[in-house]
Amino acid sequence: MSVAETRPGPAPHLAAAGLVKRFGSFTALDRVELSAQRGELLTLLGPSGCGKTTLLRVIAGFLQHDEGTLRLAGRSLDGTPPEARNFGMVFQSYAIFPHLSVAENVAYGLRARRVPREAAERKVAAALERVRLGNLGARYPDALSGGQKQRVGLARAMVIEPDLLLMDEPLSNLDAKLRIEMRDEIRRMQRELGITTIYVTHDQEEALAISDRIAVMERGHIRQFATPREVFESPAHAFVAEFVGGCNWLDATLLQDGAGAAARIGAGAAFALPAATRGAEGPARAALRTEDLRLATPEDPPGCCLEGRVGSLAYLGPRTRMRVIIGPGDAAVEADLPSALPLPNEGEPVRLSFEPHRLRVFAPESGVRIA
Repeated sequence: MSVAETRPGPAPHLAAAGLVKRFGSFTALDRVELSAQRGELLTLLGPSGCGKTTLLRVIAGFLQHDEGTLRLAGRSLDGTPPEARNFGMVFQSYAIFPHLSVAENVAYGLRARRVPREAAERKVAAALERVRLGNLGARYPDALSGGQKQRVGLARAMVIEPDLLLMDEPLSNLDAKLRIEMRDEIRRMQRELGITTIYVTHDQEEALAISDRIAVMERGHIRQFATPREVFESPAHAFVAEFVGGCNWLDATLLQDGAGAAARIGAGAAFALPAATRGAEGPARAALRTEDLRLATPEDPPGCCLEGRVGSLAYLGPRTRMRVIIGPGDAAVEADLPSALPLPNEGEPVRLSFEPHRLRVFAPESGVRIA
């Protein structure tokens, strides 16, 4: 093998190619491409109505896709009914049986697979220990907290040793503190067992915290499919920049000259960009995250500064959210600044600066990243 040659990577455990799902004239999934490696936790992230739950239900077999292919370990799943897929499912609503004990709920899938009683009891006991409910097998769901109910659902999905684990907004019914505890538990167990997992959520922090890769969805399209760090730090589409982390949006002009690409924010001075799509020029949308802005110093170049007056200050513990009016009317940006700094008061003038490489520039119509 020559130096220039590369070995092919491992075949994906789950592979979706050109998936289309329509409901009448509405296209819920529009030629979706997705793959997950064995043992990977992949998150479908997006707002309500973006298609993430539809995609999960197509993978589960609850819905049949209209076009495209779906394969698991190289085997086609097209037309395979849900009960023949050996997938575990964890639902937002727990979906545990109120008339069965905790142990009986966990054993339900094993009974359906006709696992011998003694073997099933061993598997159930191990699953309950794994989710830290080992002493609650005899209890009934009405005596459990929300977090305990979700642990029962998780144990039931994992006890069957599924080929794929599907999780649909599993933590959305829990309070904030318990959500963090449960997401860490889910990630720990998923890594220990090495189960390929597809996880659906609208919570960006949750997705960033637990995922190997994230597919950010909008209107039936996957706008970016990458690692959490790539999605947050290098959004490939304006929707991704807006949805994951939130941004200040500024009118910009992209310029090209002999020295390379440059950008001008509003009517300010132009400054060089580290990289840009070759030949891209004209109006653009520029995004700056709130944490990318800082108080300017006299040494900062004018092209990388925004001037205005403080509209409001919100103390958030270690940081303060400053809203700065930068143009006519109510045009404003927001900056997260260390609360320990001496900050100007509301109504006072202020200059904010940023590093050029922190600016993300997108095409105004398509939303595609151009710099």
